[in-house]
Amino acid sequence: MKLSEALILRADCQKRIEQLRQRLIRSAQVQEGDQPPENPQALIAELEATVNELADLIKRINKTNSLTNLQEGTISDALAARDTLLLKRSVYDSLVNAAAVNQSRYSQAEIKSFSTVNIAELQSYMDRLARDYRELDTRIQEANWNTELLD
Repeated sequence: MKLSEALILRADCQKRIEQLRQRLIRSAQVQEGDQPPENPQALIAELEATVNELADLIKRINKTNSLTNLQEGTISDALAARDTLLLKRSVYDSLVNAAAVNQSRYSQAEIKSFSTVNIAELQSYMDRLARDYRELDTRIQEANWNTELLD
């Protein structure tokens, strides 16, 4: 199985666990004399099996990510770099939005505000961060489709 397939299965397990949570909640209580919409014990058994499957997938994905090399180091290193690029871009985007707020003054007596940062430079930097993110993400996705999942 390819790493990308395992990632898809992991996402499916996570969705299934959330669905089981909702189904268990709906079946947790009934009025006296009524039956639950589904058997809670059967749902609990399915939940346990799905959580075990998820744990196995996570272990195998993490092992594969830690032992598979890319030009940036391992896939794990590349994922950390990608996540921090996204985080930095988000912070700089917030800064640009805060600095670019245009305040209308209705009279000369009102306080004038101005930006303390160079918005154009920051926007250019954010564009480079976005490009670097896309390029790194492409290399990670390529590795996901070409790497066999380890046991």
